[in-house]
Amino acid sequence: MKNKLFVWDLPVRLFHWLLVISLIAAWYTSDGERGLIEYHLQIGSFILGLIIFRIIWGVVGTKYAKFSQFIPNKESLIYYLKNVKKEKEYKTVGHNPVGGLMVIFMLTLILSQAISGLFMNDDVFTSGPYYSSANSAVQKFMSLIHNNCFDVILVVSFLHISAALFYLFVKKANLILPMITGYKTDSNNNSKLQAIKSSKLLTAFIVITIVTLFLYWLLVLNIPVEEEFYY
Repeated sequence: MKNKLFVWDLPVRLFHWLLVISLIAAWYTSDGERGLIEYHLQIGSFILGLIIFRIIWGVVGTKYAKFSQFIPNKESLIYYLKNVKKEKEYKTVGHNPVGGLMVIFMLTLILSQAISGLFMNDDVFTSGPYYSSANSAVQKFMSLIHNNCFDVILVVSFLHISAALFYLFVKKANLILPMITGYKTDSNNNSKLQAIKSSKLLTAFIVITIVTLFLYWLLVLNIPVEEEFYY
């Protein structure tokens, strides 16, 4: 009989799918010809909040959501790469070592994209809230990041989806359904594998509140006031 393990808490699952939707929306609204740049800025702010939440949740969240559970050391990464084809010899409940590195890389990319957007200017009507506070060197650097980083995000996303489909159709391991239901199936009934007890929703609510207040400070209260010149 197969044993079901509660692995992915509700905050992690919501973060994952909201990020997917938000990235698609950010891509769609980035085209200035559609006249949706204001929505693009709002979506970018939401994505920034999502990433900040995930970073904090990686410290205070449930067991398999924590960075300490899936950032591999050199030895564990090498061991995994040597045994990845031998499913019975290497079992993971949360992210495997390579998957964990991909999570960190993706979070870094998206955080860079979101932060650089604060300093962007479309050379027409719209500027990021911190564009005027940066010197030309910073503006140029942020523009370089924002205009190129999303292409890397698309490539990494493609690799992520390809890996999930490979596991689904080749290795017969469904990694998509657990990110919807929260449950993984252990066909070997391994007693050493531990499920999480809850989604720690109260802790998640506190973190969301802190992130929301920080974003309000960052994007409303702390925005530099542009000097107006009268002639």
